[in-house]
Amino acid sequence: LLSPTDLQAVSSLQVLARSVVEGFCSGLHRSPHKGFSVEFAQHRSYVPGDDIRKLDWKIFGRSDRLYIREYEEETNLRATILLDTSGSMGYAGDTKNGMSKLQYAIRLAACLSYLMLGQRDSVGLVTFDTKIRHHLPPRSRTSHLDAILTILSSVKPGGETALPDVLHDLVPRLHRRGLLILLSDCFGPVDPLISALAHFRHVHQELIVYQVWDRDELEFPFQKPTRFESLENPADILQVDPAQLRSAYMANLQRFRDGLQQGCHRHRIDLAPITTDEPYAAALAKCLRARAQRA
Repeated sequence: LLSPTDLQAVSSLQVLARSVVEGFCSGLHRSPHKGFSVEFAQHRSYVPGDDIRKLDWKIFGRSDRLYIREYEEETNLRATILLDTSGSMGYAGDTKNGMSKLQYAIRLAACLSYLMLGQRDSVGLVTFDTKIRHHLPPRSRTSHLDAILTILSSVKPGGETALPDVLHDLVPRLHRRGLLILLSDCFGPVDPLISALAHFRHVHQELIVYQVWDRDELEFPFQKPTRFESLENPADILQVDPAQLRSAYMANLQRFRDGLQQGCHRHRIDLAPITTDEPYAAALAKCLRARAQRA
């Protein structure tokens, strides 16, 4: 049973997702997926019992022979949202909305779920930190949104991240090809992460990585002597003068971002960096643009 606070959180997420998606989609030509392709595949000879509505009467008129037109069967998109709930995602800098990276990612996950279910695609959810915490397989029923939002409303920042290990462990659980949407800051050594992402590509999964940043992490705006405390290991504390640290920090940041970008490009993975002060609709647009460029 959900408490009144839980119900309010779920309701708020649903209202937010609906308003963002409806605003995002306004003016676009939308049509639902049909479940079966209208693309012709091949002919085969008619046998008694076949549906006569599939007969190709043009061929019959030319050859006096009965043939059935067969079409490519296709399923709607199967998407799984992978939400990183590790401690580093709990960072919230001095933004106008006061939102942490995790809070932003939760709302983005709600918007993506609402969008995909609204166009009759299947969507699932995985949350993780050092290990997988929730695994909700993709479903296309509208009621499935409630299950997704219930999990999202209960998510809290966890402990240390083990992103590559979790991603490798997830691969055997994906029994069909689909689209994976990773919401994470991707913090950690780049090479093991790229190896884990490439594992998904090896089993023919499409992959979009929304790398969630706080503006502080990109600009390092600190001026006065500052105490930095790890969100994943409370014992890890640094008291430093930011002016002495800034140059090395920015250089390491650039190497990290370049390595991740190059690795994703090498394996044909869409990487979409976003900051927590960016509107959700703009983040959704990045997803669609990235897929359009890959098409």
